[in-house]
Amino acid sequence: MELTLPDLDVVRTTLVSCQVRADDDQAATDEGLGLMDVRFSPFNTWYRIDSWWEGSFLERTVPGAFKRTIAAHNAATRVDAHNIKTLFNHGMDFTIGDKLLGDIVDLAEDADSPRSTVQLWDTSYNRDLLPGLRSGAYGSSFMFRVIKEEWDEEPGVSDHNPDGLPERTIKEARVFEAGPVTWPASPTASAGMRCTSATDAYYDHLARRDPQRVDGMRSRLLALRSGGPASGTPSGRGPATATPTDPAARHSGGLTPGERRRRLYPYLKGVGQ
Repeated sequence: MELTLPDLDVVRTTLVSCQVRADDDQAATDEGLGLMDVRFSPFNTWYRIDSWWEGSFLERTVPGAFKRTIAAHNAATRVDAHNIKTLFNHGMDFTIGDKLLGDIVDLAEDADSPRSTVQLWDTSYNRDLLPGLRSGAYGSSFMFRVIKEEWDEEPGVSDHNPDGLPERTIKEARVFEAGPVTWPASPTASAGMRCTSATDAYYDHLARRDPQRVDGMRSRLLALRSGGPASGTPSGRGPATATPTDPAARHSGGLTPGERRRRLYPYLKGVGQ
């Protein structure tokens, strides 16, 4: 796994579908077009990340990881910065853009996944989405930032990790947005890995809107991985130059797990050391 930015906003997609509830998918009502459930991060499901921005590793979320972001959302006003948004294709659809789909009327952690229940507004673009939502044709995706995590740098080979990649368990995440997407994780993925990173595609799109911001982030990331100076970013070392037979350098670039966490996440001192 390569070093990455500690303040990077990342995107995950999953085959778990966004669906309008069966008892709410009839004709439009005065309150909107029905209730849509967005289940966006199945718990304890390992999935592989292969990303220029993030590196290569396995990842999972666990129950409790979303409790604080849910509490912040539920305590916020509609225009508060902590309010989670519901967009289609992360606001990157060329016809809908970044128009919101509706109001979140319930946000909670169920036993298997966090869930956002959205009252769909009666709009032309939502009516265009309804047939696909009713049939379960769309997957789910969410954008978030990792707050607390645990790493196993040398987990060894296992059924869920045949390549012995580093494993990250997300203990706490701050969610900014969750909603339906056209292209979720690959349906050919194994049942335990039907979730994937869409971070690269998101930043490719963002670069067309705000190239200066993305170029600045790229510069910071390259400086971090090369060990050079980067404003506001902890220094670090890039991937190992040793041969793959060197177990101390295979994934960590020679850094111990504690050293990597201290370099990447100085504000999390004492967490997962």
